This record gives sequence, structure tokens and C-alpha cells, in this order.
Amino acid sequence: MTMQKFIDQFSRYFVGGLFIFSGLIKLNDPIGTEIKMEEYFEVFSQDFGSFFHYFIPWSLEIGMVMIVLEITLGVAILLFYRMRVTSWVLLMLMIFFTFLTFYSAYFDKVTDCGCFGDAIKLTPWQSFWKDIMLMVFVSHLFWYRKRYQAVLRTLEGHSVILITVVTSLFLGVYAVRHLPFIDFRAYRVGNNIPKQMLPPEQPVIEYTFVKNNEEVRTQKFLPAEQGYAFKSSRILNEDKIKPTITDFSVSSPEGEDITATTFKGPKLMIVMVDVRKTSEENIEVIRQLTKALEGKVDCLVLTSSSSEQMESFRHKHQLGVPYAFSDATVLKTIIRSNPGIALWKDGTVLGNWHHNNTPSAETILNLLTK
Repeated sequence: MTMQKFIDQFSRYFVGGLFIFSGLIKLNDPIGTEIKMEEYFEVFSQDFGSFFHYFIPWSLEIGMVMIVLEITLGVAILLFYRMRVTSWVLLMLMIFFTFLTFYSAYFDKVTDCGCFGDAIKLTPWQSFWKDIMLMVFVSHLFWYRKRYQAVLRTLEGHSVILITVVTSLFLGVYAVRHLPFIDFRAYRVGNNIPKQMLPPEQPVIEYTFVKNNEEVRTQKFLPAEQGYAFKSSRILNEDKIKPTITDFSVSSPEGEDITATTFKGPKLMIVMVDVRKTSEENIEVIRQLTKALEGKVDCLVLTSSSSEQMESFRHKHQLGVPYAFSDATVLKTIIRSNPGIALWKDGTVLGNWHHNNTPSAETILNLLTK
């Protein structure tokens, strides 16, 4: 195999495979992509024009189109499908992504681009350099686009691309109507929330002293009485001392911090990020569940809405469940459903459900007795 042929094949599999992988990660959790799109549109509306606010209500649809396009482009590259068109779309998309990651990194606007969802977290600069590396191989494919021969015949190629689009859309809609197929978030089943709020490691500090015009580095603080003059210090394991969860807190309607009480005993959390946008499709089913668990399991509605909005919602649906307040972003992270249901026992997550899959009281009680 010649060097040219090797680069052709490497570029094909590297770019195509990475696009498919990235798209599938996001297809697993389209709501996460929606949240990221809203964040970008909010930033753009401040920096480029308020008209970007009009895109925010369409963040889910725009995000879904981007996800399906990413996967379809990946498959098209692997098949060398209509490369004269595919390579142009690919190049334009990469220019857009590279600008986006550079803008986020340089101006410190969005701390996580969401390139690989919650599965692989990249810093803004890591995302930018990833795109620069990818752009090298995308440029190669674009430059030699006219000489690539399609792997499949025209009709077969059309069929594969159509199947890819339809399947991706089906899986994306299913994930929205239920929950992510694979949960990468800190609030996934099996995790203990209080432990996630603790740093994995204690800080390891390296001190720099000067003695006899020579620098001495040590993890012990040396006394001035022995001739050591303190110069500076730094944390050696800074990337390992940040807790996975840093922003979870709950307050009562009276303003009291009740975060610790959510970790005591069994708790059925009904997450309603914003009651104005909460789906009312299965509220009656959820209400019946809370009634069946009355006196057996503490139920609590977590919301970022105001007291007035929450009281109005409870009255409308006769939902006799106490409520408390938490940050909207945190609630969206806890569960990708509005409303959503989470079962905790002593802070350990036993179950997460979309409102379309509201569990029975029997299921809840069985999980608590395991």
C-alpha cells in the first residue's frame, strides 16, 4: 500500500468513525444536546444579536438535526458516498465546529462543548485542538474528493443513507420519550450522591523554598528558623480534588437548606424543572403513585419554579406532595424528563424513570426492600 493510499484509508476510517461515535454518544441523550444548544444560543444572543433567542425554543429539534447529520456524514465517509457533495458538507460543518470550540475556549464562554456528551468531558481547549487535528484529515478527504470511488452502487448507497437517517431519528425520539439508553451522569442508578459531592483525593501541595540562593521543592512546609524562605506553592493533583457533584442543594419554601434531609431514608423525588413547561400527560399517574406510597415513602417535588407557580400547579392537579427548590441546571442533570421520577435511599440512586414509564408503587417498594 502506497503512502497516499494509507492516508486515504486512515482519513476515511478516522473521520467517519469519529463522527459516528460522537453522533451516537449524543443520540443516546438528545436532551443533553438540547441543553448545550440552549447554552450556546444564550451566549450568541449576548455577543452577536438578540435574534438568537428565537432559536432557544427549537434547541431540541436543531440539536437532533445536527446529531443525525453527524452520524449520516460518518457513514457516508466510510462508504465514500457521493464524496463531491459529502466532502463539502463535512468541511463546512468542521469549519463551524472549529470556530465554535475556538470561540468557547478563547473567550471562556462555554466550559464544555458537549462533543461527546457526558461520556467524555473535554475542556474548551482540548475540544479546539481535537477539531484542528480532525480538520487535517477532513481537508485531505476534501482535497482528493474527486478521485474516491463509492464502496456501494448508487441505489445501495442511497438505501444505507436513508436507513441511517430513519434509524437515527427513531432512536433519538425514543431516547427523548424515555431516558438515555446508557446513563453517564453523576446521578445514575447505583451512585451515592453524598459520596459524589466529596473530593476523590485530598490536595497534595508542593512548596517551593529558597535557601542559600537555591530552590528547594518539597511537600513539607520547612521552617524559617532553618533558613528556608517560602517562595510559592502549587497543588499537584488539582484535576483529582474536584467533586463530581458540586452544585446540588435543596431549599424549602421557607428558605431553609434541607439538602441533608434528602439523603435520609427512602425518598421519591418528582423532578419538575419548570412547571410551566412540565408535561401534564402522565401527571394523574404520578399523583396516583404518590397516593399509593403515602405513609410508606417520603415524596418530594423538586422544582426551580416559584412558589406561586408551584402552588397553582399543585392545586390544578390535586397533587398533595410537598415541594422544595433546586437549580434548574441541576434538575436537568438529575433526570432527562420533565416531570421525571427518581428513587433514592440514604442518598443512593435506586431508580430513574421518565414520566412515560412511571413505575408502580409495588416496583418502588420492591426496590427499597432489596
